[in-house]
Amino acid sequence: MLDFTFFLADQASGVLAPDAPPNTSGITILLLLVGIVIMMAMASLLTRAGVIARATLKEGIRNPVFILATLFISMFTIASIWIPFFAFKDETKFYIQCGLATILMGGLVIALWTSSTTVTDEIEGRTAMTLLSKPINRRQFVVGKYLGLAQLVLLYVVITGTTLFASTYYKAKYDSRESGAGSKDLFYMEDGLFSLSTNPELLEMATHTLPGLALLYFELAVITSVSVAIATRVPMMMNVVTCMTIFVIGHLTSVLVASVLADNVFLKFVARLFATVLPALEVFSLDAAIATLRPVPPEYIGYCMLYSAAYITAMMCFGFLLFEDRDLA
Repeated sequence: MLDFTFFLADQASGVLAPDAPPNTSGITILLLLVGIVIMMAMASLLTRAGVIARATLKEGIRNPVFILATLFISMFTIASIWIPFFAFKDETKFYIQCGLATILMGGLVIALWTSSTTVTDEIEGRTAMTLLSKPINRRQFVVGKYLGLAQLVLLYVVITGTTLFASTYYKAKYDSRESGAGSKDLFYMEDGLFSLSTNPELLEMATHTLPGLALLYFELAVITSVSVAIATRVPMMMNVVTCMTIFVIGHLTSVLVASVLADNVFLKFVARLFATVLPALEVFSLDAAIATLRPVPPEYIGYCMLYSAAYITAMMCFGFLLFEDRDLA
């Protein structure tokens, strides 16, 4: 896992290479999103764990935390269009970075809060005993809970990501108009008809949000798997604190490993242990690529998807071990 993490780091540096391949198209990201939705739908409809997944998804959608977080992040993303970043011609780039970071924080709140409440409450409230008395075993319970929460997070990313995409298009047009470079408003009248200004350059600027949104969802899916696995054994607050600690360290693993490659053997061992056991969340961040508007190779998106799938599988197995001998009586 550590070697693959370093491999992803090398691939991330290749994103900023001058001879990087063409940018990942919006069609590629949309096809990837559709594929994920189809796989989740099949798992929810054709498996016993899907019964748990559908119930978890419905419960999560009705949760006030999901509703409030989605509305707040969407409204903040729209309101941020008119907030100046004092970055001259780089306003839109900073807006994209700010938007992705805001969506990530909101998704983190939804993932941790919902997974902690829905899993822990059902176990401690003895509801899980009723479910497990039916032809559903403990492993199907854990997988079903994760599938439902992964679908909930995906729905959140789709809603807020669509808002960010449309807002980025308008932000780029707004900034170009403010600097005197734009010739038309975003919405204008032409020949007595209400029209929408479709500038290819502005559309390309908005398309730069799509790879970041895809990687953002992979990161949230990994954190959700960690939270679900831990929630089978520990209470809610400990789960949230543990996952937040993993989130912070996961973004610093590459820095920790690089900073202790000196003579201290113990620190080197601890840093490599963290980099191996904990998820390397930094590989899902493309702030540098977005800041320079460099193209993102489709291969890098695929590598990150494989890494997240492997880590999620490992965390599900870890959750099976924790929940296998949990006393539900």
